[in-house]
Amino acid sequence: MFYDKGNYYDFTSLVKELETPGTLFDSKEYAFEFKKVEKPYQSYQGLNVRLRYFLRATITRNYSGSIVKEEDFLVQLLEAEPEINNSIKMEVGIEDCLHIEFEYEKQKYHLEDIIIGKIYFLLVRIKIKHMELAVIRRESAGSGPNLYNESETLTKFEIMDGAPVKGECVPVRLFLKGIPSELTPTYRNVNNKFSVKYYLNLVLVDEEDRRYFKQQEIHMWRKKLG
Repeated sequence: MFYDKGNYYDFTSLVKELETPGTLFDSKEYAFEFKKVEKPYQSYQGLNVRLRYFLRATITRNYSGSIVKEEDFLVQLLEAEPEINNSIKMEVGIEDCLHIEFEYEKQKYHLEDIIIGKIYFLLVRIKIKHMELAVIRRESAGSGPNLYNESETLTKFEIMDGAPVKGECVPVRLFLKGIPSELTPTYRNVNNKFSVKYYLNLVLVDEEDRRYFKQQEIHMWRKKLG
């Protein structure tokens, strides 16, 4: 946890002794193997937290301290296609001024998926200048007084320019593979330390630069190959 750099939290740890006490005079190789190691979480590098897997080799000496070498490796957990993946349908608006209905084809997306949807204007009595859609990642780390929530906009693009009229339908097509920032799966309460969630943020801007927005949480997952 970056706000608490003095403390590290181990969720798994295995140790093997490769050599008994003695004297080492020449170069030597040591074979080792960790069989069927459970790796319950995916590697993650975030704004306030980092989840690492690494190998650490330690030579303990009676003088000048120990020699320690660490080598990181990455873990990715692959998931099968969700059996249930319902569409998202919501109506939002401002009384007597604006009423829109938006629909996305599904709620769960793999990291190279395409977000497809439609936005319907049922009532328009304000002068809209443009409309944009953003993908937001929100990281929650820690708990209680040490709870940190950080949001970052991964991509944002304009899907409408100008004032719509009642009955207008605006299509949405967003390619997740083209997002410059690296996407991760959704993480929920990893080791009781942090969570990562994704949101679609729909924003309308009127001619007086007032902003009207609606967020919808989506689930991200890493697809199995083949």
